[in-house]
Amino acid sequence: MADLYSRLGVQRGADEADIKKAYRKLAKELHPDRNKDNPKAAERFAEVTAAYDLLSDKDKRALYDRGEIDENGNPRAPFGFGGGAGGGFRRGAGGATFEFEGDGADFGDIFEGLFGGGRRSGGNPFGGGFGGGGGRARPLRRGADVAYRLAVPFEEAASLKPQRVTLSSGRTIDLKLPLGVESGTQMRLAGQGEEGPGGKGDAIVTIDIRPHRFFRRDEDDVRLDLPIGLDEAVKGAQVKAPTVDGAVMLTVPRGSTSGKTLRLKGRGFHRKDGSRGDQLVTLIVDIPSEDAELREFVEKWKGAGRNPRAGLGV
Repeated sequence: MADLYSRLGVQRGADEADIKKAYRKLAKELHPDRNKDNPKAAERFAEVTAAYDLLSDKDKRALYDRGEIDENGNPRAPFGFGGGAGGGFRRGAGGATFEFEGDGADFGDIFEGLFGGGRRSGGNPFGGGFGGGGGRARPLRRGADVAYRLAVPFEEAASLKPQRVTLSSGRTIDLKLPLGVESGTQMRLAGQGEEGPGGKGDAIVTIDIRPHRFFRRDEDDVRLDLPIGLDEAVKGAQVKAPTVDGAVMLTVPRGSTSGKTLRLKGRGFHRKDGSRGDQLVTLIVDIPSEDAELREFVEKWKGAGRNPRAGLGV
């Protein structure tokens, strides 16, 4: 199985920012919505997401770097051990979260079962402290965590709209998205996992922000290419422009050209400090392909001979 760092195309010593940047790039390229006819891309998307999920967790990454867990997050058994009756993995319902149950037979538990969990009169025949008077009781194990992946529409992620989630238990909750949310963000719901002798485990929800058909994310900003008419570009106009919070009226300055970018403050993604990015609107002048009147005007237009590429030296 490929090394997790190799999956993301980064060096083993890469910092968090480099890992996040590499994942974002690959996630955009491989997202299933963009590769509906390419099953291999979907497989790669799952692989890089799993790699990012583990490497973005500081504790798990440290365990992985030390060789204590494998690429799936499962503990690596020491040489000559593992596979015994006292250890193994358990799959959480509804997800791929695994929990290591032990590292071999627990002789303390065995003897506690044989001797009723307490000291008999006459003492322990083995000369040890396996009864109630010897050794400390092991803490009861919590139930397994349950993993979920939540697809969130682009606009709803930007505006932090609460998401309704149905858990494997059948319970439905409204999940409040955190500030600074992005694809790969993980949210822990305490006590929403599997039942166990020491209490319930947790639900781990990984956020996957869906691509949008015309919005694009650029760090905390949102980018949009907005078509405008030739008359709107020449004379200036008030035009309606979509944003993640709904349509707004945008002022197009007189004499605008394709590529001119306008800024709508506070219409981007929420940052962790509570502030918000902007929406950057790039104007695209849309000229009709067949318009006899326009063609006749241009042929008579005195400014038609000007070279708009002079600044490029051509």
